Amino acid sequence: MDDPTRYAISEDGVSIAYQVHGEGPLDLVFVPGFVSHVELVWEDPALARFLRRLASFSRLIFFDKRGQGLSDRLGRPPTLEESMDDLRAVMDAAGAERPAILGISEGGPMSILFAATYPERVAALVLYGTFARMLRSEDFPAGVSPERYEGWAGLVRSEWGGPVAVELWAPEEVGNPEFERWWARLLRQGTSPAGALELMELYREIDVRPALPAIDVPTLVLHRAGDKLIPPRQAEHLAAHIPDARYVELPGESHLPTGGDQEQLLDEVEEFLVGSRVSEPERALATVLFTDIVGSTETAARLGDRRWRDLIERHDATVRRELTVHRGHEVKTMGDGFLATFDGPARAIRCACAIREGLGQIGVEVRAGIHTGEVDLIGSDIAGMAVNIGARVGAIADSGEVLVSSTVRELVVGSGIEFEERGTHELKGAPGDWRLYAVR
Repeated sequence: MDDPTRYAISEDGVSIAYQVHGEGPLDLVFVPGFVSHVELVWEDPALARFLRRLASFSRLIFFDKRGQGLSDRLGRPPTLEESMDDLRAVMDAAGAERPAILGISEGGPMSILFAATYPERVAALVLYGTFARMLRSEDFPAGVSPERYEGWAGLVRSEWGGPVAVELWAPEEVGNPEFERWWARLLRQGTSPAGALELMELYREIDVRPALPAIDVPTLVLHRAGDKLIPPRQAEHLAAHIPDARYVELPGESHLPTGGDQEQLLDEVEEFLVGSRVSEPERALATVLFTDIVGSTETAARLGDRRWRDLIERHDATVRRELTVHRGHEVKTMGDGFLATFDGPARAIRCACAIREGLGQIGVEVRAGIHTGEVDLIGSDIAGMAVNIGARVGAIADSGEVLVSSTVRELVVGSGIEFEERGTHELKGAPGDWRLYAVR
């Protein structure tokens, strides 16, 4: 496979290394797991064979995540939003308008979020050896115990430079000196020791469970029954919560897709992708932002009609300017407020804060509510429970406050945004209690 390494430029100017192979009837983007290097992957015979098989029935596109391999190294792990931007940049650079996506291991959560957020850009989704949330919690018993996860992190700290945890990633290769040399080299050249530990810390916090019901593309979930890193119950959770997902459990213990009987795995992938339906999406994952002028009725009465109209015009211009800057989409205005959507919650938060600051300069106080969830696409409008929750969160916010749901807080891990707890609330029309957080 002699095609050269190329570079896509992401939204923020970061260069992402990628390769394209094959001339099959469909585009397939391979999203890598823990560590990647688009050139070293060809030095392992099993992985090279795996990629050649994928390229035999597709135009295969694969890339190095930012901070890894031949992509730009920024000294910190990417957020989920940055990773989605990078994936979209690679797709655009490779001319892949609506490819299938194959998310492997730690590449799975971002693939899940991308497919839920951009259903019009994804023909089908295949998930192997992956998860929506890594760690076990009270509401997620399928996760890995914190003690076991800390043990993995300890192996990364103590063994980096050598074939770290081969017995976990590829137990069938233990004692194979050729594979162990390649595995150690891939890890060393894929990222730094500090980078690997930062990734391990990031994986503790990632939770994309809210995105699962919003996936509106054909989905295949694959997992090996004896996977020593990610237990099969993680895959069962994915398949149970993604609408109409198909789940196939394969024999073997390897966490790497290339271990054991890779032909059975590849047969499942090929059969699924070649015969997958492609339909127009009717729903998508979105971050919903509601803004509202505080005390608008009293202010309008005090200013009078003409001055109030002037103020509203300045308000609308400020909001629309920040929506443009932060890649927001205006859904509609509601007299003294806006409903807008974003493809990432961190952008929505930063936009809301910028709106608050900009309007404060003209003497207008606003409050904002933000929630991420599944929305129904109805022409140019949106509807559904996520819209209702966003409105309720906004109504609870104090003057000058940007208030978010716990879902939003969990999805912006690694963004540097800080929050203060605002307690648990009942939201009219929404089931259960909701923990809310104010942006600092």
